[in-house]
Amino acid sequence: MGRETAIGLEVHVQLRTNSKMFCACSTAFGEPPNTNVCPVCLGLPGALPVPNRAAVRLGVRAALALGCSINDVSVFERKGYFYPDLPKGYQISQYQRPLATSGALKVNTDVGSQRIGVGRLHLEEDAGKSLHDLVPEHTAIDFNRSGVPLAEIVSEPELRSPEEARAYLTSLKQLLSYLDVSDCNMEEGSLRVDANLSVRRPGEKLGVKQELKNLNSFGGVVKGLSLLRESLLHSLEAGKSVTSQTFAFGEQGLRVMRDKEGSPDYRYFPDPDLPLLKLRESGIDVESERASLPELPWDRRCRFEESYDLTQYAAEVLTSSAKVADYFEAVIGGGADPKEASHWVMESVLADAKKHHGEYRVHPARLAELLSLVSNGKLSKRAGKEVFAALVVGDEAPAEVADRLGVMQVSGGAELHVWVDEILEAFPDHAARYRAGETRLLDFLMGRAMDASGGKANPARLRQALEERLVS
Repeated sequence: MGRETAIGLEVHVQLRTNSKMFCACSTAFGEPPNTNVCPVCLGLPGALPVPNRAAVRLGVRAALALGCSINDVSVFERKGYFYPDLPKGYQISQYQRPLATSGALKVNTDVGSQRIGVGRLHLEEDAGKSLHDLVPEHTAIDFNRSGVPLAEIVSEPELRSPEEARAYLTSLKQLLSYLDVSDCNMEEGSLRVDANLSVRRPGEKLGVKQELKNLNSFGGVVKGLSLLRESLLHSLEAGKSVTSQTFAFGEQGLRVMRDKEGSPDYRYFPDPDLPLLKLRESGIDVESERASLPELPWDRRCRFEESYDLTQYAAEVLTSSAKVADYFEAVIGGGADPKEASHWVMESVLADAKKHHGEYRVHPARLAELLSLVSNGKLSKRAGKEVFAALVVGDEAPAEVADRLGVMQVSGGAELHVWVDEILEAFPDHAARYRAGETRLLDFLMGRAMDASGGKANPARLRQALEERLVS
């Protein structure tokens, strides 16, 4: 029998707060090294931590959106280990009594929609950052990140492939962005992934678990897990013993960092400087937070499909972020047809935003006005694209832009008949052959008439006028 893969992910998410988890230092990214620090986040003797209520609230919102059970009372513990960038020699985290447990995340995979279990969400502080290439032959330490608030979201080992791991992370990042819990900027370290992988024969217990540490891209997660799985399978097939190890993944592939630690190695115990975290006493009302959650991405996707009759693909694109979904619905609110609006948002708006750092440069009300001109036959779709391109650089109304560009379609009979008569005079043989039964020549004459109008004629009205002249 073959072996199946079991993958569990530990996702560390920086919470969107202005100050750190246990002190008032700024969380701003990119500041000069070791400037956003104080005795608390440097772990100096006598400094006492105070929990950040805003961070706790964001953790609660994320846990609620994941369907977790919220523990009204949780415990901050000391997780003991030594790293040069961990100034206290321990990390304040949660273990025995975390903030939340037993949730799930909806994930779209190649085999359909799945619910992947989330075992726990707990709060903790970040470590500093080691810089190995700044000073030759030395490691520099920047403590600005030390103490930044994190939510660690731990999945159950229910993912069966590296590709499913990517789908899980994509769905989780989308959810957290909808909640505005985190900016999830992987380049700045706001979302980092530890991945655990084991293989087993179907029906057997989980095998020896190996870990990839500090993955900072979804592509890296897929590549790293694929290499780790191949290595593990090769060892098992060769009859080699497998130990639980932690690996780093980079340009050179996998590199063993150390034997993987277990819970006893961290020597967890309740932090004596921090009382029990009691949500009600902290002024956090769980039910109020639940009621204030926005429409979640999968619910919005289903509503878009059902209410606006969109394809699954269109609904997925248009709900990929709350920003694009809100924009799309604002265009519809301006009177645009949902299907037409979906095409324009996906084709024109998102393409333009991609070139301009995510900025939506055409107000949704303006786009709705433009779509009204197109649907009413006053603009061709091609002319509409020209008008859209002009709208991004000014504040004119679409009709004003169309008039200025000279692309407004002509539907009036008098002008249409001038172009029709011009073409019939220029191609009398074709007109005669059409009248004799060669009806396919209508498209030829129609094309010449559109050229004569400079593309300004309303195609439907022009065709009607041409057919009328040909039978008269």
